[in-house]
Amino acid sequence: MEVLQAKDLKKIYGTGENAVHALDGVNLSVNKGEFVAIVGTSGSGKSTLLHMLGGLDRPTEGSVWVDGQDIFSLKEEALTIFRRRKIGFVFQSYNLVPVLNVYENIVLPLELDGRKPDKAFIDQIVKTLGLEKKLNSLPSQLSGGQQQRVAIARALASAPAMILADEPTGNLDSKTSQDVLSLLKVTSQKFSQTIVMITHNEEIAQMADRIIRIEDGRIVTRK
Repeated sequence: MEVLQAKDLKKIYGTGENAVHALDGVNLSVNKGEFVAIVGTSGSGKSTLLHMLGGLDRPTEGSVWVDGQDIFSLKEEALTIFRRRKIGFVFQSYNLVPVLNVYENIVLPLELDGRKPDKAFIDQIVKTLGLEKKLNSLPSQLSGGQQQRVAIARALASAPAMILADEPTGNLDSKTSQDVLSLLKVTSQKFSQTIVMITHNEEIAQMADRIIRIEDGRIVTRK
């Protein structure tokens, strides 16, 4: 079953001779439970694509469907709510709230949405990611790898339709990167979680189920 579908996505910055085609007619689909890596060099359009897939920026042309919803048909407030409920984000910079402890950071999206956390599900996520002994710690008391695990747990907590990971290991050393990626793969399998990851790292991309390569705003290979 398709969870994500992008149709003829275009993003153009500027006009006339100065126009930059950051995305130039991208089509892709991702099925439920797939772990997909989108690989490209700096300036290839991969981050622009992630922002479109997550509804963080609107395309010049084309559409994005997430869990059966044309997300750009939604007005801004409805899109914000949809994102919070259906799309989990994992960023390179972790984006944890420094004054909240690990548990509070994990359940924050649910509380912002006025939902009560499913304690059994949260406990399962925490155990899978090895965070049981860190729940009362503040982000400043954690290593980079531990902070990224908290970010993954937070993204999983609302059981979204998909998780978008933007260079999730960009700030980590190679061993910690492998550990975090292994945990992403485990969570994808254990919770049937759809994950789309942006990376420039070929070695990391190999851990995904499928690799999509983007160059100059166009998809050039899929495997």
